[in-house]
Amino acid sequence: MSPRRGVPTDYRFPLAEPALSDLEEKYVLDAVRSGWVSSRGAYLDRFEHEFAAWCRTRYAVATANGTVALHLALAAAGIGPGDEVIVPALTYVATANAVVYCGARPVFVDVCPRTWCLDPGQVRAAVTNRTRAVLAVDLYGQPADYPALRRLCHEHGLLLVADAAESLGASVAGAPVGALADLTTFSFFGNKILTCGEGGAVVTTDPLLVERMRMLRNQGMDPQRRYYHPLIGFNYRLTNVAAAMLCAQLERAEDLLARRRRIIRGYTRALAGAAGLAERPPPDPGTRRAPWMACALVAGGGRAVRDTLLRRLAHLGVETRPFFVPLPELPPYRGSAGRFPVSTDLAARGFNLPTLPRLTDGDVTEIAARVRAVAAGLL
Repeated sequence: MSPRRGVPTDYRFPLAEPALSDLEEKYVLDAVRSGWVSSRGAYLDRFEHEFAAWCRTRYAVATANGTVALHLALAAAGIGPGDEVIVPALTYVATANAVVYCGARPVFVDVCPRTWCLDPGQVRAAVTNRTRAVLAVDLYGQPADYPALRRLCHEHGLLLVADAAESLGASVAGAPVGALADLTTFSFFGNKILTCGEGGAVVTTDPLLVERMRMLRNQGMDPQRRYYHPLIGFNYRLTNVAAAMLCAQLERAEDLLARRRRIIRGYTRALAGAAGLAERPPPDPGTRRAPWMACALVAGGGRAVRDTLLRRLAHLGVETRPFFVPLPELPPYRGSAGRFPVSTDLAARGFNLPTLPRLTDGDVTEIAARVRAVAAGLL
């Protein structure tokens, strides 16, 4: 949340912070001492290889951040002017912006009240002869219904792209996010499960898409002929220093995921049945959420009650943040066709709680107690 008049900025319980160790320092220092601090170096190759294996896919292409990973994936797939890409109405703005960067049009559909991700039935209704791709978002760690979306995309000859910025570590029927769509993008921003400050990646099994992404990522330069650029590309490269940090984070991934899962389980127990709050629907059988950020919903009263709750928690030293604003309500996308009642409702009632890995069980209990007390006082 941005600082506001009368709201402290030195939270006792911040919303997020990176979990760094001596291993990150060791690898970053090694990268610096090697002299390879820019867009070439051993850690870049190592990270791409190890991250692809971790996602159980063939290839990974590291990028400067998660937003350009989305743009790179769509551009490499040939999405362009006149094309339509189906996007959930409730997501971070970068998802739709990447479609616009390609000159294509994002077509918004509502999310499912059970998963908070793309509603496959509404996706089917939104397909036209201009639709080229479906861009699913795993909102707040919940994987989209990839089996249903895959069937639909196969039926209509569409590309399925997964925005997994928030779902690293999630799985469906034992298959990890990264192996569920044609292309999957990740973010390594400072508040993500794995981080290098900024950074991203695209994973896929398609060697032709990988070849094109690597070329586009490097200003469109022909890999066989230096400084010969047969197409217009981008500077979307990750640095070797950032990749060094990611290699360390990836080694620690299971521990980082376990810590966050413990925190979210603690909130679930401590907030169960809390007056003034509604519970998040459980994941479908066989689906495992990623523990990116703990989520909660006020039971009623909408945005006014939720925002009052967040202000009062801020004064108690607990940083929170509201859910994303539905994209059709933002000025660049206002006037988009369709109705989005589920997205509108979730955006008005939802908020995230501190989920930084250093929180102890006692911290989670204390935060939950403050949430329960404030929520009950608003009834």
